[in-house]
Amino acid sequence: MHIQQATNDELQAELQSLQTQYSQLTELNLNLDLTRGKPGSSQLDLSNALDGILQGDYRAADGSDVRNYGGLDGLPEAKALFGSLLGADPAHTLIGGNSSLTLMYHTLEFAMTEGLAGTASAWGNADTVKFLCPSPGYDRHFAICEHLGIEMITVPMLEDGPDMDIVEALVNEDSAIKGMWCVPRFSNPTGCVYSDKTVERIAALGKQASENFLVMWDNAYTVHTLNPTAPALASISEYCKKLGTADSVFQFGSSSKITFAGAGVAYLSSSERNLSALKHHLEYQTIGPDKVNQLRHVRFLKDTATLAKHMAGHAAIIQPRFDAVLQVLDAALADTGMGNWTKPAGGYFISFDSLPGLAKEIVQLADDIGVKLTPAGATYPYGDDPQDCNIRLAPTFPSLEDVQASAEAFVVCVKLASVKQKLLEA
Repeated sequence: MHIQQATNDELQAELQSLQTQYSQLTELNLNLDLTRGKPGSSQLDLSNALDGILQGDYRAADGSDVRNYGGLDGLPEAKALFGSLLGADPAHTLIGGNSSLTLMYHTLEFAMTEGLAGTASAWGNADTVKFLCPSPGYDRHFAICEHLGIEMITVPMLEDGPDMDIVEALVNEDSAIKGMWCVPRFSNPTGCVYSDKTVERIAALGKQASENFLVMWDNAYTVHTLNPTAPALASISEYCKKLGTADSVFQFGSSSKITFAGAGVAYLSSSERNLSALKHHLEYQTIGPDKVNQLRHVRFLKDTATLAKHMAGHAAIIQPRFDAVLQVLDAALADTGMGNWTKPAGGYFISFDSLPGLAKEIVQLADDIGVKLTPAGATYPYGDDPQDCNIRLAPTFPSLEDVQASAEAFVVCVKLASVKQKLLEA
């Protein structure tokens, strides 16, 4: 039944059926959770060999003892391994602690308070600082901006990345805009991969935008493919070299969803100027990161070929979960006019768009029967989805059985909210 073509009698009959299904779900006392993109225990088990892998050998390749202080920017072998995931020169790579979010926060706070090119360049010297936020996007990015008092501007996400016509128009007309968030491969939550042209246009923003503009390139899912044919991502570093805009881009990543989510290795890459300034800033906060953890990751992951085999193990575990959700959505909602959704080739999320005005109601309906979803609006700055339609689904953490049950309950909620809305409009 297509909701826009159904008669009132058909809608009333469908409503009664859905209310019965919903009541039955209520009686099951469900306790299901699709809120956050965490790796499941079976994924974490893939990296259990990290424990004890050093076997008492704490010497890095240069002979230094990783148990001691020092090495502010990380081990050279860690820079080589993780820098390669960003397409970055090891000399332009910094290895931090276990959280790329921490590195992102430090970078923006430093740009706000001290400035990457000296105190005169600090964004905080201005009355207003603005950031472009492609949406739907990552709620924790938006939370950093809100905490630091940076005004956020929503930019629509297209199938090939942010709407660059809008981005370029905004940065050309407003000098208060100092940066933009990007999740370029398997974007959170849509799963899109930025096209080569989009990557090139983003690299060129350093020539068009105001002075000290920064692209925060959070390449969190760079190796998190679900199948071997997943589209590749162009190197923003190469475009920056050609355009002379390396100072305008910071790249970030981590092994959090590669090895242990709570004990991974975070890394960033940028220009020589930016890294020099950031390292000077970090000298006052730390004597050095956890080099023991860096060394055990290098010993465990070894090289990009070994890493690729390791990530294939992740894909084998989580692809059935994605398939389960997509099969339920296709079977229950295809050709109904009640929503549309992405079918990502990698990453950790499926993005679902309901009919306008229904996301909050659907999330509440699900919560009332024990199915927890990411709050409606979370994928937009300030938690404000102007269409109230986007819902992020995260199928990786629960068991396959729970993912299936969650998806089946979810579509009942989508249908129930949609039919009710249509009847009210009649």
